[in-house]
Amino acid sequence: MPPYFEIIIWVSAMFKRTILSAVIFILINLTSGLALNAQESKTDARLSTGGAQTLDDIMTRQNKQKIDDSFRRNATGDQNSAAAIVDQLGTQGGTSDSEVFRALRYGTADVTVSAKGPASNVIIQDSGMRWLEFRKGPLKNIGGYLLLGTLIFLALFYIFRGKIMIEGEKNGVKIERFKLIERFGHWLMAGSFIILAITGLISLFGRFGLMPLIGKSAFSSIVSVGNFIHHWSSWGFMLGLVLIFLMWVVDNIPKKHDLKWLAQGGGLFTKGVHPPSTKFNAGQKIIFWIVIIFGVSISVSGLSLLFPFQITLFSSTFEVLNVTGLSGLLGLGDLNTNLVPHEEMQLAQTWHAIVAFGFIAVIFAHIYIGSVGMEGAIDAMKPGGVEEQWAKEHHGLWLEEIKKKQTATPAE
Repeated sequence: MPPYFEIIIWVSAMFKRTILSAVIFILINLTSGLALNAQESKTDARLSTGGAQTLDDIMTRQNKQKIDDSFRRNATGDQNSAAAIVDQLGTQGGTSDSEVFRALRYGTADVTVSAKGPASNVIIQDSGMRWLEFRKGPLKNIGGYLLLGTLIFLALFYIFRGKIMIEGEKNGVKIERFKLIERFGHWLMAGSFIILAITGLISLFGRFGLMPLIGKSAFSSIVSVGNFIHHWSSWGFMLGLVLIFLMWVVDNIPKKHDLKWLAQGGGLFTKGVHPPSTKFNAGQKIIFWIVIIFGVSISVSGLSLLFPFQITLFSSTFEVLNVTGLSGLLGLGDLNTNLVPHEEMQLAQTWHAIVAFGFIAVIFAHIYIGSVGMEGAIDAMKPGGVEEQWAKEHHGLWLEEIKKKQTATPAE
């Protein structure tokens, strides 16, 4: 083969390698460029707003979706980037006014105050507006409709069912239903609960319904006195809660015959139906456990409101939820456990009010059936003795136990 053919073959091979290398180089740069453009598209949009939120951020928030606000949360200035003191802008520092307020808002500012009380260095508390809007909107509306709906239901039940009367012949014999200490515990808790409910509802609804009628000055005086009464009545409620739990917990353990009571609706909807029941029927047992659970919950949240700097209820709860993974299962993600006392109080007040609305609705039903809804029911807690025929119809198994004890222990 002539020498020039070898040269041609070598040049051809080198040309192919060069073309292939160029194609690979172009593809790599093209792919990197696309990725970089995709990554910088959001940055460019952010730069076009001067680092503020974009239209995408606004639309995402309006759709009730979570946005990453780190672009704003972390933009709190940098003293290390400040101009030297000898330069023209040296006295300006490295933080603008907006960055200072942003740091105050998110609690990252280095604040020094003369007062040394708890949370005195919290200048701006960002979640306060969200709490206020929830309190003025969903909390007030849904809670109000719940109580109103409960009263309407009870009124309709009374109209169509009427008062549940003692159907058998009364013999005038009185059976002791509750001892004096039991009645004391019941009325201590019931009386304080009514006071707490009234003062609490005034505090929530008074601004919208009462203040326009009596004026701000009079309303302020009423709320101040109401809050004082509310705080001190809570101790009576908690004492009564402990007493009734200790006295009645054994009698409120569910039994097999409670299923029959529930299946027959307790005889509340049909005349002549009297399912078996011991000292407390299934309906009363349900109310008892609701009172205990709601009572403990509302007491704990109330204590955290009375002592906000000593009891960090929600920080501890959120930490447990995060560690156990329950917050993730509920779709809440990692919950913030670094809450300032103001946030603790807002969350506690919200939970306190939600539980209170449910509690009041249940007690409405309890008051109804124990007063105008059933003949003879109020006697159990008023003088303490009930008509024997009433006990036979509504608590037959309990009456049998009482008579067995009376037979086994002859009167002296």
